[in-house]
Amino acid sequence: MKFFVDTADVAAIAELNDLGMVDGVTTNPSLILKSGRDILEVTKEICGIVSGPVSAEVVALKADEMIAEGRKLAEIAPNIAVKVPLTWDGLKTCKTLSDDGFMVNVTLCFSANQALLAAKAGATFISPFIGRLDDINLDGLELIQDIRTVYDNYSFKTQILAASIRTANHVSQCALIGADVMTAPPAVIKGLASHVLTDKGLEQFMADWAKTGQKII
Repeated sequence: MKFFVDTADVAAIAELNDLGMVDGVTTNPSLILKSGRDILEVTKEICGIVSGPVSAEVVALKADEMIAEGRKLAEIAPNIAVKVPLTWDGLKTCKTLSDDGFMVNVTLCFSANQALLAAKAGATFISPFIGRLDDINLDGLELIQDIRTVYDNYSFKTQILAASIRTANHVSQCALIGADVMTAPPAVIKGLASHVLTDKGLEQFMADWAKTGQKII
């Protein structure tokens, strides 16, 4: 499973990229706001750090304006994936930009039917939001499974990009289900290395090593 990092924090992206933990980046208007930087400027810098897809989101609501914004964003770098919402106008935009040869990430997906429409419109990525479904007492992971089944039934090429990842369990379950990609904030990705038994075992090893009175260097 590919790891995308969900942030516009350039330093955090560079740190994870140096460790080989970044296959791409996802951004959205909220993350751009948090960065405090110009969208074109920060997106271009991110595209220079990572070689994989970098999702940059349109903010218009009508197809014609979305298409214009998408083409402007796609000029930033060859690895831009234009991010559009899963609305009818978003699907129109997806079809047009996909036919033009651009990568498109269709976001805010909350049903298998929506994912089916996005695949038929030529989406490169579909972004189902796991955590937001969990927030309203629905099973976000069940949606990932449903989309996986639908796409496999008909050999759709659209990649499932599991989004709104909140926990380590979300990541492992998405990998078991067969999501192509997951995107998560830097803290969640770093947190995957943590386990209480690892900490406990290391503590015991260090205590025993201290008793030997030895040094390696």
